[in-house]
Amino acid sequence: MTLSTIFAGAAKPLVAIASDSVDRYGHAAHALLHGYVDAVSNVAQALPLALPAAPDAIDFDSLVASVDGVVLTGSPSNISPQRYGSSASPDIATLDPARDATVLPLVRRLVDAGVPVLGVCRGFQEMNVAWGGTLNAAVHQRAGAIDHREGDRTRPVVEWYSHSHDIAIVADGLLHRLQGSASAQVNSLHHQGVETLGRGLKVEATAPDGLIEAFSVEGATSFALAVQWHPEMRVHDDHLSHEIFKAFGEACRRRRDSRLRSIAQTATAGTVAP
Repeated sequence: MTLSTIFAGAAKPLVAIASDSVDRYGHAAHALLHGYVDAVSNVAQALPLALPAAPDAIDFDSLVASVDGVVLTGSPSNISPQRYGSSASPDIATLDPARDATVLPLVRRLVDAGVPVLGVCRGFQEMNVAWGGTLNAAVHQRAGAIDHREGDRTRPVVEWYSHSHDIAIVADGLLHRLQGSASAQVNSLHHQGVETLGRGLKVEATAPDGLIEAFSVEGATSFALAVQWHPEMRVHDDHLSHEIFKAFGEACRRRRDSRLRSIAQTATAGTVAP
């Protein structure tokens, strides 16, 4: 039995979950919502770890050598318009420059390195920007648009994540394979969205008003999917939400096995017989 076989049988894949930069009683802190922890732990069957919004703390080579997947989370914050070439004056209170500086330089390199990546809401937008795309800051104001925002915030939070609209799923794509049909219902809690799609990204689904709701990365060697809605909050009662995190977890296990084999081979090659 090899070292990689022993470890693979005992160790869950390690999944880094992007955090937001927040203030806690005057202290700089990092935060992520429990829905992502639950989905990664209980559906993807992986060990969730927080990826801090601290660019100086993240060494890319160490990250790639250590993790088996990355989830880019949704967030109340917006990507700075300057990050995609817009001259718009942003509301400073809605920005998270530390997260921009952490995630945007990392995500393409992670995909290129074969690390499975799942982008959700802000993570979806981050992936689009990282591939050269742009964002619309108020998609509900477009001609013929539906309202993609969460609606009445005085409702119980669980109701925010109820299904809001249909999506049309592109045939023969990753989402189509996961859903098994050409449509699904999703929740919708965003005011920003794709204006122009990044180069090398493939549309996986659209909303009834034509807004891109999901895309994958063309040519990616592992799982690389981004969705504008919040599957992490519906993994226990919605088929597509569950299948997204299940497929992500399967890709993370393949990545774990490959990573551990590489470690075992390196260790074996470095062993010198007495």
